Amino acid sequence: MTKATSLTPRVVLGSILFFIACVVYTPFHAIYMIVAAPCLTLRQRYLAACTWNRIIVQLLSFFCGVNYQVQGKENLPTTRAIILAKHQSAWETFAIPVELLPNQLCFVFKKELLRIPFFGWAMATMKMIAIDRSKGRDAFTQILEASQDRMKAGAWMMFFPEGTRVPVGQKKRYKTGGARLAIATNTPVVPVALNAGEFWAKRQFFKKPGTITLRFGPPISPTGHTAESLTKAVENWIEQQMADISPQHYPATNTAAPVQTCCPHLAAQKSVNS
Repeated sequence: MTKATSLTPRVVLGSILFFIACVVYTPFHAIYMIVAAPCLTLRQRYLAACTWNRIIVQLLSFFCGVNYQVQGKENLPTTRAIILAKHQSAWETFAIPVELLPNQLCFVFKKELLRIPFFGWAMATMKMIAIDRSKGRDAFTQILEASQDRMKAGAWMMFFPEGTRVPVGQKKRYKTGGARLAIATNTPVVPVALNAGEFWAKRQFFKKPGTITLRFGPPISPTGHTAESLTKAVENWIEQQMADISPQHYPATNTAAPVQTCCPHLAAQKSVNS
Protein backbone atom coordinates (compact mmCIF):
# COMPACT_ATOMS: atom_id res chain seq x y z
CA MET A 1 0.00 0.00 0.00
CA THR A 2 1.29 3.45 -0.91
CA LYS A 3 1.82 6.18 1.64
CA ALA A 4 -1.04 8.10 0.02
CA THR A 5 -3.42 5.31 0.96
CA SER A 6 -4.08 5.70 4.68
CA LEU A 7 -5.53 2.77 6.56
CA THR A 8 -8.82 4.37 7.46
CA PRO A 9 -11.54 2.24 9.10
CA ARG A 10 -13.43 2.24 5.80
CA VAL A 11 -10.41 0.95 3.87
CA VAL A 12 -9.67 -1.77 6.42
CA LEU A 13 -13.24 -2.93 7.02
CA GLY A 14 -14.26 -2.65 3.37
CA SER A 15 -11.26 -4.67 2.18
CA ILE A 16 -11.88 -7.39 4.76
CA LEU A 17 -15.58 -7.65 3.86
CA PHE A 18 -14.75 -7.72 0.14
CA PHE A 19 -12.28 -10.55 0.70
CA ILE A 20 -14.82 -12.54 2.75
CA ALA A 21 -17.55 -12.00 0.15
CA CYS A 22 -15.26 -13.22 -2.65
CA VAL A 23 -14.11 -16.26 -0.69
CA VAL A 24 -17.70 -17.22 0.15
CA TYR A 25 -19.24 -16.56 -3.24
CA THR A 26 -16.55 -17.79 -5.66
CA PRO A 27 -16.71 -21.54 -4.80
CA PHE A 28 -20.49 -21.62 -5.33
CA HIS A 29 -20.24 -19.96 -8.74
CA ALA A 30 -17.27 -22.12 -9.74
CA ILE A 31 -19.05 -25.33 -8.73
CA TYR A 32 -22.06 -24.26 -10.78
CA MET A 33 -19.86 -23.68 -13.83
CA ILE A 34 -18.03 -26.99 -13.43
CA VAL A 35 -21.22 -29.03 -12.91
CA ALA A 36 -23.19 -27.24 -15.62
CA ALA A 37 -20.39 -27.08 -18.20
CA PRO A 38 -21.33 -30.31 -20.03
CA CYS A 39 -24.85 -28.94 -20.54
CA LEU A 40 -23.80 -25.45 -21.64
CA THR A 41 -22.38 -24.16 -24.89
CA LEU A 42 -19.03 -22.36 -24.76
CA ARG A 43 -20.91 -19.08 -25.21
CA GLN A 44 -23.17 -19.84 -22.24
CA ARG A 45 -20.17 -20.77 -20.09
CA TYR A 46 -18.52 -17.48 -20.99
CA LEU A 47 -21.64 -15.50 -20.07
CA ALA A 48 -21.79 -17.35 -16.75
CA ALA A 49 -18.17 -16.40 -16.09
CA CYS A 50 -18.92 -12.76 -16.95
CA THR A 51 -21.75 -12.82 -14.41
CA TRP A 52 -19.15 -13.74 -11.79
CA ASN A 53 -16.88 -10.97 -13.09
CA ARG A 54 -19.68 -8.43 -12.83
CA ILE A 55 -20.53 -9.48 -9.27
CA ILE A 56 -16.88 -9.17 -8.18
CA VAL A 57 -16.74 -5.64 -9.63
CA GLN A 58 -20.00 -4.74 -7.89
CA LEU A 59 -18.77 -6.15 -4.57
CA LEU A 60 -15.62 -4.07 -4.93
CA SER A 61 -17.72 -0.96 -5.45
CA PHE A 62 -20.10 -1.74 -2.57
CA PHE A 63 -17.53 -2.66 0.07
CA CYS A 64 -14.46 -0.68 -0.99
CA GLY A 65 -15.85 2.30 -2.89
CA VAL A 66 -13.85 1.44 -6.02
CA ASN A 67 -15.87 2.52 -9.06
CA TYR A 68 -14.86 3.07 -12.66
CA GLN A 69 -15.52 5.10 -15.77
CA VAL A 70 -15.18 3.86 -19.35
CA GLN A 71 -13.86 6.04 -22.18
CA GLY A 72 -13.43 5.33 -25.87
CA LYS A 73 -15.89 2.46 -26.33
CA GLU A 74 -16.89 4.14 -29.58
CA ASN A 75 -13.43 3.15 -30.85
CA LEU A 76 -14.18 -0.56 -30.67
CA PRO A 77 -14.46 -2.10 -34.15
CA THR A 78 -17.50 -4.04 -35.27
CA THR A 79 -15.30 -6.93 -36.41
CA ARG A 80 -13.00 -9.08 -34.28
CA ALA A 81 -9.96 -7.48 -32.68
CA ILE A 82 -7.00 -8.20 -30.44
CA ILE A 83 -7.00 -6.32 -27.14
CA LEU A 84 -3.58 -5.19 -25.86
CA ALA A 85 -4.00 -3.75 -22.38
CA LYS A 86 -2.04 -2.17 -19.58
CA HIS A 87 -1.83 -4.55 -16.62
CA GLN A 88 -1.63 -3.13 -13.11
CA SER A 89 -4.19 -5.10 -11.13
CA ALA A 90 -6.49 -8.09 -11.01
CA TRP A 91 -9.32 -5.62 -11.64
CA GLU A 92 -8.95 -5.44 -15.42
CA THR A 93 -9.29 -9.21 -15.76
CA PHE A 94 -12.79 -8.84 -14.29
CA ALA A 95 -13.94 -5.56 -15.82
CA ILE A 96 -12.69 -5.67 -19.42
CA PRO A 97 -14.59 -8.85 -20.39
CA VAL A 98 -17.79 -7.35 -18.96
CA GLU A 99 -17.33 -4.09 -20.86
CA LEU A 100 -16.66 -5.89 -24.14
CA LEU A 101 -19.88 -7.93 -24.08
CA PRO A 102 -21.44 -9.20 -26.31
CA ASN A 103 -17.97 -9.88 -27.74
CA GLN A 104 -16.35 -12.98 -26.28
CA LEU A 105 -12.76 -12.66 -25.08
CA CYS A 106 -10.16 -15.39 -25.05
CA PHE A 107 -7.26 -14.91 -22.61
CA VAL A 108 -3.74 -16.24 -22.91
CA PHE A 109 -2.52 -17.06 -19.41
CA LYS A 110 0.12 -19.08 -17.60
CA LYS A 111 -1.02 -22.65 -17.01
CA GLU A 112 -0.23 -22.42 -13.29
CA LEU A 113 -3.48 -20.48 -12.81
CA LEU A 114 -5.42 -23.67 -13.54
CA ARG A 115 -4.18 -25.07 -10.23
CA ILE A 116 -5.96 -22.41 -8.16
CA PRO A 117 -8.87 -24.12 -6.36
CA PHE A 118 -12.31 -23.31 -7.78
CA PHE A 119 -11.09 -20.32 -9.86
CA GLY A 120 -8.69 -22.39 -11.96
CA TRP A 121 -11.07 -25.33 -12.18
CA ALA A 122 -13.84 -23.08 -13.52
CA MET A 123 -11.42 -21.42 -15.95
CA ALA A 124 -10.60 -24.85 -17.36
CA THR A 125 -14.17 -25.06 -18.70
CA MET A 126 -13.75 -21.86 -20.74
CA LYS A 127 -11.44 -22.99 -23.55
CA MET A 128 -8.96 -20.21 -22.79
CA ILE A 129 -5.33 -20.66 -23.83
CA ALA A 130 -3.03 -21.88 -21.06
CA ILE A 131 0.66 -21.83 -21.94
CA ASP A 132 3.90 -23.10 -20.48
CA ARG A 133 6.05 -19.96 -20.43
CA SER A 134 9.21 -22.02 -19.97
CA LYS A 135 8.93 -23.24 -23.58
CA GLY A 136 9.84 -19.86 -25.06
CA ARG A 137 9.38 -19.80 -28.84
CA ASP A 138 7.42 -23.05 -28.76
CA ALA A 139 4.90 -21.31 -26.51
CA PHE A 140 4.16 -18.74 -29.22
CA THR A 141 3.60 -21.49 -31.78
CA GLN A 142 1.05 -22.95 -29.37
CA ILE A 143 -0.57 -19.53 -28.92
CA LEU A 144 -0.75 -18.90 -32.67
CA GLU A 145 -2.41 -22.23 -33.46
CA ALA A 146 -4.88 -22.07 -30.58
CA SER A 147 -5.67 -18.38 -31.15
CA GLN A 148 -6.44 -18.86 -34.81
CA ASP A 149 -8.86 -21.62 -33.88
CA ARG A 150 -10.61 -19.45 -31.30
CA MET A 151 -10.71 -16.41 -33.58
CA LYS A 152 -12.33 -18.44 -36.36
CA ALA A 153 -15.08 -19.17 -33.84
CA GLY A 154 -15.55 -15.42 -33.36
CA ALA A 155 -13.56 -14.77 -30.18
CA TRP A 156 -11.52 -11.66 -29.55
CA MET A 157 -8.05 -12.27 -28.16
CA MET A 158 -6.63 -10.38 -25.18
CA PHE A 159 -2.99 -9.95 -24.19
CA PHE A 160 -1.12 -7.97 -21.58
CA PRO A 161 2.00 -6.96 -23.55
CA GLU A 162 4.05 -6.30 -20.41
CA GLY A 163 3.43 -9.90 -19.42
CA THR A 164 2.58 -9.34 -15.77
CA ARG A 165 1.05 -6.79 -13.40
CA VAL A 166 3.28 -3.74 -13.28
CA PRO A 167 3.36 -1.32 -10.30
CA VAL A 168 1.89 2.12 -10.87
CA GLY A 169 4.42 4.50 -12.40
CA GLN A 170 6.59 1.72 -13.79
CA LYS A 171 6.83 0.06 -17.18
CA LYS A 172 8.17 -3.27 -18.40
CA ARG A 173 9.31 -4.17 -21.89
CA TYR A 174 6.32 -4.64 -24.20
CA LYS A 175 6.41 -8.11 -25.72
CA THR A 176 5.53 -8.68 -29.37
CA GLY A 177 3.33 -11.79 -29.10
CA GLY A 178 0.02 -9.97 -29.56
CA ALA A 179 1.39 -7.95 -32.48
CA ARG A 180 2.76 -11.07 -34.17
CA LEU A 181 -0.65 -12.70 -33.91
CA ALA A 182 -2.29 -9.56 -35.33
CA ILE A 183 0.03 -9.61 -38.34
CA ALA A 184 -0.38 -13.35 -38.88
CA THR A 185 -4.19 -13.06 -38.84
CA ASN A 186 -4.51 -9.54 -40.29
CA THR A 187 -6.50 -8.45 -37.24
CA PRO A 188 -6.55 -4.92 -35.79
CA VAL A 189 -5.28 -4.34 -32.28
CA VAL A 190 -7.03 -2.14 -29.72
CA PRO A 191 -4.74 -0.58 -27.09
CA VAL A 192 -6.19 -0.13 -23.61
CA ALA A 193 -4.95 2.17 -20.85
CA LEU A 194 -6.12 2.07 -17.23
CA ASN A 195 -5.08 3.06 -13.72
CA ALA A 196 -6.61 0.24 -11.64
CA GLY A 197 -3.35 -0.23 -9.75
CA GLU A 198 -3.88 3.07 -7.95
CA PHE A 199 -6.87 1.55 -6.17
CA TRP A 200 -6.22 -2.21 -6.22
CA ALA A 201 -2.45 -2.62 -6.31
CA LYS A 202 -0.53 -5.80 -7.02
CA ARG A 203 -0.20 -8.01 -3.93
CA GLN A 204 -1.99 -5.43 -1.78
CA PHE A 205 -4.85 -6.58 0.42
CA PHE A 206 -6.30 -3.14 1.10
CA LYS A 207 -8.26 -1.35 -1.63
CA LYS A 208 -8.29 2.45 -1.97
CA PRO A 209 -11.68 4.13 -2.69
CA GLY A 210 -11.82 6.08 -5.95
CA THR A 211 -12.69 5.92 -9.63
CA ILE A 212 -10.68 3.84 -12.10
CA THR A 213 -10.38 5.09 -15.68
CA LEU A 214 -10.62 2.41 -18.38
CA ARG A 215 -9.78 3.91 -21.79
CA PHE A 216 -10.04 2.09 -25.15
CA GLY A 217 -7.94 3.46 -27.99
CA PRO A 218 -8.53 3.55 -31.75
CA PRO A 219 -7.89 0.23 -33.50
CA ILE A 220 -4.49 0.01 -35.15
CA SER A 221 -4.15 -1.87 -38.42
CA PRO A 222 -1.28 -4.38 -38.70
CA THR A 223 -0.91 -3.50 -42.39
CA GLY A 224 2.57 -2.20 -43.12
CA HIS A 225 3.84 -2.98 -39.63
CA THR A 226 6.44 -5.35 -38.33
CA ALA A 227 5.74 -6.96 -34.96
CA GLU A 228 8.20 -4.53 -33.40
CA SER A 229 6.73 -1.38 -34.97
CA LEU A 230 3.16 -2.41 -34.17
CA THR A 231 4.09 -3.14 -30.57
CA LYS A 232 5.83 0.23 -30.37
CA ALA A 233 2.72 2.00 -31.68
CA VAL A 234 0.65 0.28 -28.98
CA GLU A 235 3.22 1.11 -26.30
CA ASN A 236 3.40 4.76 -27.34
CA TRP A 237 -0.38 5.17 -27.24
CA ILE A 238 -0.80 3.43 -23.89
CA GLU A 239 2.04 5.27 -22.18
CA GLN A 240 0.85 8.62 -23.53
CA GLN A 241 -2.61 7.90 -22.12
CA MET A 242 -1.10 6.89 -18.79
CA ALA A 243 0.53 10.33 -18.58
CA ASP A 244 -2.91 11.85 -19.14
CA ILE A 245 -4.83 9.54 -16.78
CA SER A 246 -2.21 9.52 -14.00
CA PRO A 247 0.07 12.53 -14.55
CA GLN A 248 1.33 12.30 -10.97
CA HIS A 249 2.80 8.86 -11.69
CA TYR A 250 3.78 8.99 -15.38
CA PRO A 251 5.90 11.67 -17.07
CA ALA A 252 4.37 13.34 -20.11
CA THR A 253 5.50 11.91 -23.43
CA ASN A 254 5.26 13.13 -27.00
CA THR A 255 6.46 9.88 -28.58
CA ALA A 256 3.08 8.52 -29.65
CA ALA A 257 3.04 7.50 -33.29
CA PRO A 258 0.09 8.36 -35.54
CA VAL A 259 -2.60 5.70 -35.33
CA GLN A 260 -3.83 4.20 -38.57
CA THR A 261 -7.46 3.21 -38.21
CA CYS A 262 -8.61 0.17 -40.11
CA CYS A 263 -12.33 0.40 -39.39
CA PRO A 264 -14.30 2.11 -42.18
CA HIS A 265 -17.23 3.05 -39.92
CA LEU A 266 -14.82 4.91 -37.59
CA ALA A 267 -13.10 6.69 -40.44
CA ALA A 268 -16.46 7.71 -41.91
CA GLN A 269 -17.65 9.01 -38.56
CA LYS A 270 -14.52 11.14 -38.14
CA SER A 271 -14.96 12.52 -41.64
CA VAL A 272 -18.56 13.52 -40.93
CA ASN A 273 -17.63 15.16 -37.64
CA SER A 274 -14.67 17.09 -39.03
